[in-house]
Amino acid sequence: MFQYCLFDLDGTLTDPREGITKSVQYALHHFGIEEPDLKKLEPFIGPPLKDSFMEFYGFSEEQAKEAIAVYRERFAPVGVLENQIFEGIPEMLQHLHQNGQKLAVASSKPIGFVRQILQHFGIDRYFDVVVGSELDGTRGTKEEVVEEALSQLGILELSDEEKKKNCVMVGDRKFDIQGAKAYGLTGIGVSFGFAGEGELKEEGADIIVDTVKALEEVLLG
Repeated sequence: MFQYCLFDLDGTLTDPREGITKSVQYALHHFGIEEPDLKKLEPFIGPPLKDSFMEFYGFSEEQAKEAIAVYRERFAPVGVLENQIFEGIPEMLQHLHQNGQKLAVASSKPIGFVRQILQHFGIDRYFDVVVGSELDGTRGTKEEVVEEALSQLGILELSDEEKKKNCVMVGDRKFDIQGAKAYGLTGIGVSFGFAGEGELKEEGADIIVDTVKALEEVLLG
C-alpha cells in the first residue's frame, strides 16, 4: 500500500477535454488561426499551456503569454466547468481516504482553477494537500509541482528508497512520470487519459493501468 498518493488532475481525475480544447480554439482565433477539429487540440491537455502554444503553433514566448491571457477569457467563466469526473473516481478517493492514506493533487493547472474543479465535483474533502501553478507562471513544471506537494506532505526529505516504496505519482501523460522520476517516486500511468500511444511506457512508468478500478486495486495494495 502506498501511504502517500499524488494525483494529476486533467486526464487523471477528470476529463477536461471540452473546456480546454474550446478555450484553446478561442485563443487561436484571436491570432487568426482557425482550428475546427477540437481533437487536434487535445495534446494541450496536460502540459503547461505556454509550452504547448510554442511547440504546436511556433509562438514566441510573448505570443504564448498573450495566448494564455486570451485563453483564460473563455476558460475562467465557462471552460473550467466544461468538465466531467471519470466514473469511479469519487468512490476510489473515498476508499483511499478511509484507509488512512494521504492524498494530494499535483497539477500544472493554476491553483485557483484546481480548487474550483475539486469543489465542483465534491472531492476536495479527500485531499490533504492541493498544489498547482500560479497565474503568473510560477511553479509551472510538473517537477516543481511535485516538489511542493512532497514538501507540504512533509516527506520531501525521505530517502529515495522510502519514497519509491511509500509514495506514488498518478498521471496520464509523460510529464507526470517525469515528475515521479525526478523525486524517486513510483510512477503510475493511467491509459484512460490523454497520452499518445506508447507514451507512458516509453517514459518508463512503473505501472500502467487501464481502468479506475485497476488503479484503486494497485493503490490499496
